Amino acid sequence: MTNHYKYIIFHKPYGVLSQFTQESPKHSTLKNYIDVPDVYPVGRLDWDSEGLLLLTNDGQLQHRLAHPRFGHERTYWVQVERIPDADAINKLQTGVEIQNYRTLPAKVRLLSQEPPVCDRTPPIRFRKNVPTAWLEMTLTEGKNRQVRRMTAAVGFPTLRLVRVSITHLQLDGLHPGQWRDLTPSEFKWLDNFPKTNGSNSK
Repeated sequence: MTNHYKYIIFHKPYGVLSQFTQESPKHSTLKNYIDVPDVYPVGRLDWDSEGLLLLTNDGQLQHRLAHPRFGHERTYWVQVERIPDADAINKLQTGVEIQNYRTLPAKVRLLSQEPPVCDRTPPIRFRKNVPTAWLEMTLTEGKNRQVRRMTAAVGFPTLRLVRVSITHLQLDGLHPGQWRDLTPSEFKWLDNFPKTNGSNSK
């Protein structure tokens, strides 16, 4: 019954638009990496963000995953300028004001070491006298450029942003530019994703 549907996990590189249509020569598109017909991204990642992007031709699933009422966790590794203090972390956890909107509570922690990310091309700007740090941030909403606006609001601008999971879906060792089909267990979770419930539970 579901064998005509396709489900793909893609590791979107920096500088790639989350669409197949080429609008300008400045950025690559999904067409440069994915040759599977008729699949479209669920949600989006900004051109300057990296990481997990789910694509499918299952329109009902796209709606359920993208609709705000079906809040689900998205986890990011975020490299920021300077080292956030406890007050900044607490503000990110409890909610900050961005463009007349207060963000929902989020899970945020300062990582003790750099996470296992691939090198980025081009690399982030390096400033000799300005240290950087990595945060792990898990949100249940996806406003436009939300993570970047949140870290900027507490004084620690984002330098690099990598989405590493959408609920239980993980990159699982995919390198930038690589994609794979979902595993049977991953598909089973998607098939059971809330269809009518407006709950924010995961």
